[in-house]
Amino acid sequence: MKKLFLSCCFFIASAYAFAQKKFPEQFIGHWQGELKWYQQGKKEPQKVKMQLIIQPTDTANQYTWQLIYGENNKDNRPYILKPVDTAKGHWQVDERNSIILDQYWMAGKFSSAFTVGNSTIVDSYWIERGKMHVEFFTLSAKPVNKTRGTSNDIPPVDSYALKGYQKAILTKKKAR
Repeated sequence: MKKLFLSCCFFIASAYAFAQKKFPEQFIGHWQGELKWYQQGKKEPQKVKMQLIIQPTDTANQYTWQLIYGENNKDNRPYILKPVDTAKGHWQVDERNSIILDQYWMAGKFSSAFTVGNSTIVDSYWIERGKMHVEFFTLSAKPVNKTRGTSNDIPPVDSYALKGYQKAILTKKKAR
């Protein structure tokens, strides 16, 4: 039983190490699908066509990170993915308009958290069974509730309103 447990641990650690080495290579491609956007107070999600195009650029270790929303490439965001410290999984998405979002590759997911205006957005991208999963949580940037325990041993806790959730499962477009 102990051997089986150690073998399982080794397999999981090896798979994790393999996944860590495969970013961003495993993400390269033209991904497409439908984004469902759930908003607070609305019963049905808004559905939007979504594409994510990741390709090497002419600059070493940099990639396109092109997000396209809507029909006929209506909302086209041609960002650039740049390494910061790949040993620590630290990357940046340069929006090419003076906004740079720090992203992190951890546990098989590419994630970030950033605040714009009155909203904090937490995003994650990962590949599962050959499909790209994309997830965005939108939270209020200011707490809606602050509580504290009855003793000094219990820290203060802030709660934030969930304003929206977006989810897409994208498939890789076949090369012609």
